Amino acid sequence: MRIILVEDNRSLAKGIEDALRDQGHGVDHLDDGLAADTFLRTETADVAIIDINLPGLTGIEVTRRMRSRGDTTPVLMLTAMGKTSDRVVGLDAGADDYLVKPFEMAELMARLRALTRRRPQLMPEQELIGDLVYDRQQRVIMHKDKRIDLPRRELALFELLLDHKGKLMDRERIFSSLYGAGAEVEANAIELLVSRLRRKLDGTQVEIKTARGLGYMLNAGPA
Repeated sequence: MRIILVEDNRSLAKGIEDALRDQGHGVDHLDDGLAADTFLRTETADVAIIDINLPGLTGIEVTRRMRSRGDTTPVLMLTAMGKTSDRVVGLDAGADDYLVKPFEMAELMARLRALTRRRPQLMPEQELIGDLVYDRQQRVIMHKDKRIDLPRRELALFELLLDHKGKLMDRERIFSSLYGAGAEVEANAIELLVSRLRRKLDGTQVEIKTARGLGYMLNAGPA
C-alpha cells in the first residue's frame, strides 16, 4: 500500500514509518497540517494516518477538507485525547477509525488492514491468476500446492501489479506506491525488483510484461 502519514512527533513518525516499510509499504511523511492538505490535493494513497494535533491545520480540518472535495481515502486518526467526545468530533469530520496514543504497532497494523478491507474496490481474499492462488489475508502465494516465498518488497510489488492486472503500471506510480514520493533509493530499484520477482514467477502461468520506457503489466500467460 501507499500510506500518507501526517504526524509532527518525529520519534513516533519514524517508528511508524519503519514498521510500515518493514511490511513493504510506501510511506509519505508530512509533519504539518497545511503541507498535508496541499499534498493530499494532488496525491492519492490507499490510507492516510493523520494526527489530530498538528501545526498549520489540525488533523480534524485536514480530514474535513479531504471529504469536502470528495476524497474517499480511508483515514485513521491518531490522538492523545481518549474522550468519547473527542473521538466523535474526528469521526464526524470524516475519519474512518481512531487510535489513541500510546498504542502498539501491532494494533496500528491491524486497524490499517481492517480499513483496507472496507475499500469498495477490495479484491477477494483469495484470488486466482493463471495457476497461482493468492491469499490476501495471509499474504501467501501458492503454485500447485507449493508456496512461493517472496521478500516483503517483492510481495508488495506483486500485490500492486495484481491489483491492476491487465493494466500498464508506470514506473513513477510503482515507485511512489512502494517507497513514497522522494524516497532515496537507487535509480534502478524498480527494475531490480521486477527482475527478481520475474525469476520467482518463472515456471508459472503468470508473467510480467514490460512496455519499454512506460511501465509493467501483470498477465496470465503460458507457463
